[in-house]
Amino acid sequence: MFGKRFLFVMTVMLLTALVFTGCAAPAPAPSGGQAAPAGGEAAAPASGGKLEVFSWWTSGGEAAALQALFDAYSAQYPDVEIINATVAGGGGSAARGVLQTRLAGGDVPDTWQVHPGFELIGQYVEPGYVEPVTDLYEAEGWNDVVPEALRTMMTKDGEIYQVTVGVHRGNGFWYNKQLLADNGIEVGDTLSVDEFIAIADQLKAAGVTPLCVGDSGIWATAQLFENTLLGAIGPEAYNGLWDGSTRFDDPGVKQAMETYGKMLEYQNEDHSALSWDQAVKKLMEGGCAFNSMGDWAYGEFVNAGLTDNVEFGWVSHPGTAGSFMIVADGFPIGKGSANPENARNWLKVIGSKEAQEAFNPLKGSICARTDCDRAKFGVYHNWSMDSFANDALVPSVVHGSAAPADFQQALNDAVTVFVVDKNVDAFANALVAAAQSSGFGK
Repeated sequence: MFGKRFLFVMTVMLLTALVFTGCAAPAPAPSGGQAAPAGGEAAAPASGGKLEVFSWWTSGGEAAALQALFDAYSAQYPDVEIINATVAGGGGSAARGVLQTRLAGGDVPDTWQVHPGFELIGQYVEPGYVEPVTDLYEAEGWNDVVPEALRTMMTKDGEIYQVTVGVHRGNGFWYNKQLLADNGIEVGDTLSVDEFIAIADQLKAAGVTPLCVGDSGIWATAQLFENTLLGAIGPEAYNGLWDGSTRFDDPGVKQAMETYGKMLEYQNEDHSALSWDQAVKKLMEGGCAFNSMGDWAYGEFVNAGLTDNVEFGWVSHPGTAGSFMIVADGFPIGKGSANPENARNWLKVIGSKEAQEAFNPLKGSICARTDCDRAKFGVYHNWSMDSFANDALVPSVVHGSAAPADFQQALNDAVTVFVVDKNVDAFANALVAAAQSSGFGK
């Protein structure tokens, strides 16, 4: 079984290493646009055929960022037809089930979206669904620009199995600047839980919905809890949850659950009918003041033509200033897929400096390589890079890095119940039992 503590340590090391070395049915995707050739070895002659890319990047900002990768690929391999096999549902809430069914049935995509750590190793490497790509790292020179800690998170038995294209910050707290200004509210560089509650009460009294949530996919409100938990107990105790040194019935954890329940009182009435990106759109339209979401939300602002610190602003989720919640995305090569050479070329392209500099400003993430040009990124990204450099690094359980898939599902189930009954003791006991069942709880 993949070592839990080892993966966790590697997750925490990742950002430090980055900082100190440098900064539905599948449908054909349009090609459009041009991109500079990828670095490393020269592009191989186009062999034609198809390339199926499976992901859950379907929102406006996500689709635009994914298209940037398609454009970069098509610039080098114009004769290859890209099959954009997306499955809607933020965080992969629907896509992972579809993918597992396909893999079990032998219908293997050429490549698919995956998070490094537990998700990659436990769900795809150990069952034998992906091919090693260690030789690509050597041929393309990536061992010199991709931090060792990140490579370790994608490695089993000496072989690397993924190319990571970007790293997200999961604990963002976004706000509509005009709506707050209209209500005489100004947000500083940080926001405490007490400050947020005071602001939320003021907004609620004025008839304004304080918090936009779109939890038609339960993962979004699970992430709201995850971020609230981090803010309540701090990064050291939060990290302790994943090695068993902090229990889920700890008084601090229970206080986080109480705070989470309080935050749910401020959410929009239609939360269960909205997806995460629809909640972000509601924020942009002035339907609420705040939204707790990873910085893939930034891609929605960019896609809507909004400007950093003009129409929207951001701060760390209440109480989490000084912490960076890591959510990384990448792709492997499917073992037994129909187009392995085209998939291999896909990884060459997305691992390049040029493709990552095109993708990440649209996606909201920062490069997985250390040599991207910081000047090509805007105000938010530079703020995020500074956070990446200076803050405590913590893994996300909601997005597959901190704990195994069985605990991730147990958390979603427990959150679903808590949203209805607000029973803190039952919530805590459910997570204690789930952690023990997964092998890391005491």
